[in-house]
Amino acid sequence: MAHPAIAEDSRLIEELRDLSAAKPKLVRSTRHAAPADSSISLSSWKMAEHKYYVVPSPFPTLARGLFTLKQPDGQYRIIVRGYDKFFNIGEVGWTTWSSLEAHTTAPYTLSLKSNGCIIFIAALTPEKLLITSKHAVGYSKDDKKPTHAQAGEGWLRKYLAQNGRTEADLAKVLWEKNWTAVAELCDDSFEEHVLAYPPELTGLHLHGLNESTKAFNTQPHSVVDAFAEEWGFIKTASTELPTIAAVREFTSEIGKTGAWNGVPVEGFVVRTQVAPPPPSASPRNTPPYPIGSSFFFKVKFDEPYMMYRDWREVTKSLLSMRKNKTGKGKDGMSVDELPKSKMRRAETQVYARWVVEEIRRDPAAFAEYQDNKGIVTVRERFLAYLETEQGKKALRSKGGEKALAVPAAKGEFGKTIIVPVAIPGCGKTAVAVALSHIFGFGHTQSDDVNAKKPAPIFIKNVTELLKKHDVVIADKNNHLKQHRQALRDATTSSTPRVRLLALNWALDTQPPAFIHRICADRIQTRGANHQSLRPDKAKAHEDVLWSFITKAEPLAPSEVDEVVEMEVGDGLEDAVRKAVDVCVRVLGVPLPEAGRVEAALERARGYTPATKKPDSPSGGGKKGEAGAAPRYYAFMPEVALDAVLTPVLKDVPFWTALRKAGRVAKRPHVTLAHRNELKKGDGVDPSAVAAKEEFWARCKELYDADGTPPLFRFKLGSVVWNDRVMAVTVDGLELSEEADGGRQLGAAFVAHLPEETKLRLHITVGTKDANVPPVEAKALVEAWRKNPSSANSISLDGVETTARVKGLQA
Repeated sequence: MAHPAIAEDSRLIEELRDLSAAKPKLVRSTRHAAPADSSISLSSWKMAEHKYYVVPSPFPTLARGLFTLKQPDGQYRIIVRGYDKFFNIGEVGWTTWSSLEAHTTAPYTLSLKSNGCIIFIAALTPEKLLITSKHAVGYSKDDKKPTHAQAGEGWLRKYLAQNGRTEADLAKVLWEKNWTAVAELCDDSFEEHVLAYPPELTGLHLHGLNESTKAFNTQPHSVVDAFAEEWGFIKTASTELPTIAAVREFTSEIGKTGAWNGVPVEGFVVRTQVAPPPPSASPRNTPPYPIGSSFFFKVKFDEPYMMYRDWREVTKSLLSMRKNKTGKGKDGMSVDELPKSKMRRAETQVYARWVVEEIRRDPAAFAEYQDNKGIVTVRERFLAYLETEQGKKALRSKGGEKALAVPAAKGEFGKTIIVPVAIPGCGKTAVAVALSHIFGFGHTQSDDVNAKKPAPIFIKNVTELLKKHDVVIADKNNHLKQHRQALRDATTSSTPRVRLLALNWALDTQPPAFIHRICADRIQTRGANHQSLRPDKAKAHEDVLWSFITKAEPLAPSEVDEVVEMEVGDGLEDAVRKAVDVCVRVLGVPLPEAGRVEAALERARGYTPATKKPDSPSGGGKKGEAGAAPRYYAFMPEVALDAVLTPVLKDVPFWTALRKAGRVAKRPHVTLAHRNELKKGDGVDPSAVAAKEEFWARCKELYDADGTPPLFRFKLGSVVWNDRVMAVTVDGLELSEEADGGRQLGAAFVAHLPEETKLRLHITVGTKDANVPPVEAKALVEAWRKNPSSANSISLDGVETTARVKGLQA
């Protein structure tokens, strides 16, 4: 049978080739010899993952898993075609509940999200099959460790033999239908993931039959199930629902336990079709597909799946510390150095301490853990430990230290205080206004208190509201432990107990500069619409934000009874809907109608504070004060140095020493212009000073610009170091595609950036000790640019980041 859309598919591959040649970091291809016939050469295509979120898409296809070959006539054929990238609820504009209701149509088929690795099966020829993982084919060079494709092929051969079929039989059907069979390999004997699979569910779970074409078209689940039954695959469990409201209600109920039919699940993939858009549709909230096409989204559950995943990652981190001796513990393992974002649950804190002792006691049990073997066994041993008196005691007391919060039994709590843990600009008040409108919760703001000592009055306001309401929102940043403790102390004598439910906008999940930009932009946008923190020409609000970011104390699970992880980057609608879902699940309030939520969102958008405090003078301050004139201008890159550098430098002693000494830059910056460079005097070339004054003025113009400043992007080139200082070079500066404001000003800045400045741009990672001035990094980079052998260096393969120009004091 002839390929049904060969011309369109061929044009797609040509577009990908052109894009890969122009922007190799955006799209890249890998050549493979087909295992079934080495004379056939295939290409697999991989797109930059983070760019799937961009609107409009920079890619000509959203396919994840795409294998093609060039035919003798010069045309290209798609052999394997995976699903288009699909997103979780609220992850992009077109997967909010309101957008899904407006842009999709029934029926909605929910299929279980299998917890394994994806396997594609397609026809290479009418007689031969191609079995691949997402981006790879072929056999392992290490006979002891088969590839995912090999493991998948082994199961497929088993099914064919059991059903008296041959490879040619299946190839003939897939060739004629032009289908790619999409399955999940769930085999704990090959590779464990998070959830365990019993013997009867071990193998290939078939969940899709895609047309191998540019357009995303997939067969109904009934066809997939029939195909699975005919060819011996394991069927993927599914259910069908008539409306988005039914999907939301069903998944919300499952989310209370994280289990379906008594079995823990990761979540569901929801399959639907694109409906005609409403007249007021926004491009950012509209699915990037034509009307009537297949459309997938997913609903993932936090518990217990996310907790189990944290245990796995915590164990791997500890094993890595032990191997490389990077932690401060006696054998390299240190619980205190684990990522705080993974240590918020009481159970995980206890698990980390338990598993450290298990690794020390029986290291052989963890010999293959990094290769995803033994994960389930270790977890089951820990769950069994939690059932013992010793385990229960550890969960309650954390080895005798401050008591951990144990989830309360239903009915144990009386009233609830919702405790935002945030910084200015996160959106806590907007969420509070919406929740109080939807559910009638009490709501009091710290910013409304106008007193010399506002904290006691705010606490009194909260407790007074508790007399009238079952739920009260204590609207304050609560970014310090003492703030959270004050709310606990104020309610300790209440019977039954008052529950503290934290809405936690954690600051350790994103680079500080990213959080600062998002929150500063929101403060700028709301303008004078706040009691006290209002933007001004001196940008004092930016200094206030940095103060909050640097002083904030992470929330420990033991401080409250329930924690809901919010995201600083979420828009208002996503944040409100996440908070609403949690209130329904945890507090047991009724699920509100969509219209009530929309009305609450409008109220939150139109919110105006009842009182406003006088403006504080800012401008002309002393060094270090908010509003003081900058000492230097710099890019503030949105990058977490530890996350980027640790995988690259894990065997570099100087990096290990910097981390142990706490000398890795916590607020990385790229210096552009410094006031000291403007000094005039004997022996100083006046023309050079004039050029630096002009560049200083350009930086100042960018920083002082009204509205939203331009956003830039650049690459982290190489990490460079000697025995005194470490730096990361900066390459390829350009205006970001995501820049919303100041595009003309930003483009001019890039165009006129002095060449000598480009060559010295760098991030100072850290210095050996306080006696080594950070400016040595500049000399190091300049020397390395001229002579790469002058220092140690490792390429970072062009990791990209974004940044704005900031005026800084220190």
